[in-house]
Amino acid sequence: MLLAAGLGTRMRPLTERTAKPLLPLGGRPLLDHALDRLRDAGVETVVVNAHWQADRVAAHLDARADGPRTLLRREPALLDTGGSVAAALDLLGNGPFFVVNGDGFWLDGPSPTLARLTGDWRPDIDATLLVHRTFQVHADVGDGDFALDKLGRVRRRNEREVVPYVYAGIQLTHARLFEGAPAGRFSMNLLWDRAIAAGRLRALVHDGLWFHLSTPPDLAEAEYTLHARPLGESR
Repeated sequence: MLLAAGLGTRMRPLTERTAKPLLPLGGRPLLDHALDRLRDAGVETVVVNAHWQADRVAAHLDARADGPRTLLRREPALLDTGGSVAAALDLLGNGPFFVVNGDGFWLDGPSPTLARLTGDWRPDIDATLLVHRTFQVHADVGDGDFALDKLGRVRRRNEREVVPYVYAGIQLTHARLFEGAPAGRFSMNLLWDRAIAAGRLRALVHDGLWFHLSTPPDLAEAEYTLHARPLGESR
């Protein structure tokens, strides 16, 4: 599933007339970058939710010439991350599936990131999150999100603590994570905290580049980085 329903308020004025996942980076919309990575990982069908500028998202998906096949779910009211996925479970099935933030952008390390997630999958967990080293992110991500033990098990940041990892907007999750989930709007954090308490949430550290795209300066920084890397420039 590709999450594309957010309002993108921190990215204004760029998102006043378009959805955040349709903003261009490296000459292509963010949405296309994510869909291409899913296609290359062998994913055949992707559920895409939409709310803000849903007609634009729909038109863009209809105009894509390459796979994967996309199924658009319009959300008349925002359901947040967890509610959006829960509402689409009838399309996502009863097994594991990717959930990717539609405004995310990453560059693979030595191995494709999505393949690393599938290769790391274990049947005794409910979800594996991709995380990135907090200090390597050129954007405001606060004091990080998670700490990991040597087995990849996750714990939350304690009060006044700085932790090494931030969530990188990609997860491989199983439908059972949503058992007993509330109806309507809720965050994935609710289910993650439940899985942490049960010892059923793990994380994999990204070994490539990841861009936190929250504000226009974040997008400009990412654009500069993409331009500078092939030219061998430095800052």
